[in-house]
Amino acid sequence: MTVLDRFRLEGKTALVTGAASGLGAAIAIALAEAGAKVVVHGNRRSADATAGSIRAAGGDAQALCADLSVPTGADHLFHAAEGIFGRVDILVNNAGVIHRANAEEYALEDWRRILDINLTSVFRLAQLCGAAMLARGSGKIINVASLLSFQGGIRVPAYAASKGAVAQLTKALSNEWAGRGVQVNAIAPGYFRTDNTQALQQDEVRNRQILERIPAGRWGEPEDLAGAAVFLASAASNYVTGEILTVDGGWMAR
Repeated sequence: MTVLDRFRLEGKTALVTGAASGLGAAIAIALAEAGAKVVVHGNRRSADATAGSIRAAGGDAQALCADLSVPTGADHLFHAAEGIFGRVDILVNNAGVIHRANAEEYALEDWRRILDINLTSVFRLAQLCGAAMLARGSGKIINVASLLSFQGGIRVPAYAASKGAVAQLTKALSNEWAGRGVQVNAIAPGYFRTDNTQALQQDEVRNRQILERIPAGRWGEPEDLAGAAVFLASAASNYVTGEILTVDGGWMAR
């Protein structure tokens, strides 16, 4: 097996949450290009367009919809995904939401919704997929963390809390499962052009401040995550576990 062969995903099936657009769509497409069959998930938006793009390029993909803000959403999604391809070899927990407000005015309803989607569903899907992976003795789980796994951010207390917890959950699961054939890692994207960052992109002052701090001098594009996702999903990363891989144009090095 050559080093390039170790990056190939033929014979593997992947579940990517929050894949209707943005980072999740780019990750799903990248895994499909590497050979995986992919279940693409949309929370409230359909992921049919992402699945269609993969099929148009010759890949195999199916779209599912599940509300990860409710307790039964993760279970429904997992069992539906297994029903399509029989198993999940690669789980990418990408689905996430953000809400901006001053901390002293932050509504508990918004806090709970963000924690349910960004953290509780991540744990539940990892638990469900992980149990099946452990029984087979192999599997890859990739959680999407954030720069706010390391920093506090401004006016996003629930998001920062959830992403800090995702990083710690990644390490905790890795400690339990690495010796049993399941690698659990996370990607921490920097400032990417997505719907979640649209308000920042449109704010002239914040946009300038962000670009001044990024050594690469630009916002990330969703496709910039493709290589990291394929690496962590493939045999090329079999000795990488419990890591939080920043893909941030150099932000954290500044």
